[in-house]
Amino acid sequence: MKDKPIIILGIESSCDDTSAAVIRDGVLLSNVTASQAVHEAYGGVVPELASRAHQLNIVPVVDQALKRAGIAKEELSAVAFTRGPGLMGSLLVGVSFAKGFAASLGIPMIDVNHLQGHVLAHFIKEGDQGGSAPPFPFLCLLVSGGNSQIVLVKAYNDMQIIGQTIDDAAGEAIDKCSKVMGLGYPGGPIIDRLARQGNPEAFTFAKPAIPGYDYSFSGLKTSFLYNLRDWLKDDPDFIEHHKEDLAASLEKTIVDILMNKLRRAAKDLKIKHVAVAGGVSANTGLREAFKDHARRYGWTIYIPKFSYTTDNAAMIAITGAFKFADKDFCPMEAPAYSRVEL
Repeated sequence: MKDKPIIILGIESSCDDTSAAVIRDGVLLSNVTASQAVHEAYGGVVPELASRAHQLNIVPVVDQALKRAGIAKEELSAVAFTRGPGLMGSLLVGVSFAKGFAASLGIPMIDVNHLQGHVLAHFIKEGDQGGSAPPFPFLCLLVSGGNSQIVLVKAYNDMQIIGQTIDDAAGEAIDKCSKVMGLGYPGGPIIDRLARQGNPEAFTFAKPAIPGYDYSFSGLKTSFLYNLRDWLKDDPDFIEHHKEDLAASLEKTIVDILMNKLRRAAKDLKIKHVAVAGGVSANTGLREAFKDHARRYGWTIYIPKFSYTTDNAAMIAITGAFKFADKDFCPMEAPAYSRVEL
């Protein structure tokens, strides 16, 4: 008799994307995400608005994920959900829905660390393709609006942060510099687009001298701000005249800072399998730097599809599948948490 398939519903609601995905026996069947445009006017995510939008989106998003997967809710084996870290109001919508949904179906719940999900996005399989998941151990550069970390991944449930930012994250620095230039929010895609047309050697900004594998981006942000202030005194239209070169130089500086520490860690630990994950992994300059390092240092690199760089439920569902195999379930009373490490 054939074993009953393991079908996991994943739910992600840590920030401003409401997402649901369905995975059957490790293969992704659907991944549906509703984004929130309401925050653009404020230059950043407004937590109260985010949680209200999640409340509106969660039911239709889950409904669509099940329909696109061709799965009835009664066929589900478990519900995996992001328990944290993230915005508490946003998390509570996903956590509360997952609890009610799992209880009504009498199936187990699986809590997922959002950061662990980003790392394990490399194990998402689509269709019958084998995928190209990294072998353990591997290094993962996890870079987003809230995190910049070098993670030593020994197993799906054994991850060690060997370096991380001591202040701002790389994505946060990009967003803030974009805001200072008056370019809008989110800054990542805007800076990326402009940088393709600019000269990365046009301007030099401060690079921090932090020991070990840790990062710092606050000094770069201050250097960018002060330089811009001085240049604007001489030319009030300086930004408009040089925005492509400013974007390219800023991107190059951030990519250099990220890759220098990652390169050192890979050399010290003698690891040649290196992955990148998180929202900033969509950046063209960072992706090109990874390809360059693969050529120069013999790395085998793992770069996620664009749809798996930002917050998505597919990464939550695949993490849930790993945990389901170990019967690592969570109790109904488990609370959401806004801050936590891997």
